[in-house]
Amino acid sequence: MTLDLRLPRDDCTTTMSEPASSQLDVIAVGAHPDDVEIACGGTLASLVDAGFRVGIIDLTDGEPTPLSPGPDVRMAEAKAAGEALGIHLRSLLHLPNRRLFDSFEARVKLAMEFRKHRPRLVIGLGDKTPMASPDHWQAMLITDAAVFYSRLTKWDEQFEHLPPHAISRQLYCMLGAPLAGVPVTGGEVIVDISHTLTRKLAAIRCYQTQFPPEKEHFFERIDAADRYLGRSAGVLAAERLLSPRPVVTKDLMRSLFE
Repeated sequence: MTLDLRLPRDDCTTTMSEPASSQLDVIAVGAHPDDVEIACGGTLASLVDAGFRVGIIDLTDGEPTPLSPGPDVRMAEAKAAGEALGIHLRSLLHLPNRRLFDSFEARVKLAMEFRKHRPRLVIGLGDKTPMASPDHWQAMLITDAAVFYSRLTKWDEQFEHLPPHAISRQLYCMLGAPLAGVPVTGGEVIVDISHTLTRKLAAIRCYQTQFPPEKEHFFERIDAADRYLGRSAGVLAAERLLSPRPVVTKDLMRSLFE
């Protein structure tokens, strides 16, 4: 299924710096700043354009890294990247980079964010990244558990008495290999990002400490992969998301032809 998320923007849409409302429609969760931009940045920008309130939660600050002078610079890059996508909120949970593990404490901390912001949809990392950071897989485990913890009743004392919130849908984004043959247990969603691919690439470029000029080939690879997937689906560019349960359409003709 290919989704076109280009709907009229809500005139009340706020920016990342405007605290008009803490409620979000969509939250994307990454292990490090730059994860969700790479995996589903075009989708997030399209959702913003469609009038939805979108947030990003980074579990760690991603530091240290070889070329970054420290967390302050990385956080400034993350802020700029969020502004490039147009998101409404970005939160950092301050869990330890390189030592990120699926723990009870990490699950509760993320679930509290879900209870606070009450999203309808959570997008999280959905694959292992061999020869890259194992934090990505741990982030998936933490997010899966936090989605469950968010709705649990009779356990309010664990979440500073924030009321339970049942998240309606969860999707996985592919960070390591967006075109790989990852098993699809529920359903596959191909999101049309023809009009937001440029913003996605601009957001990733905000991370100058992670992608210096000698890594220009990285942007060419992302651009080529998204355009290849899009052309395969009949659009200019696309991103692939996976659902843990089947995706159902109530309007077959509209889904197929609009």
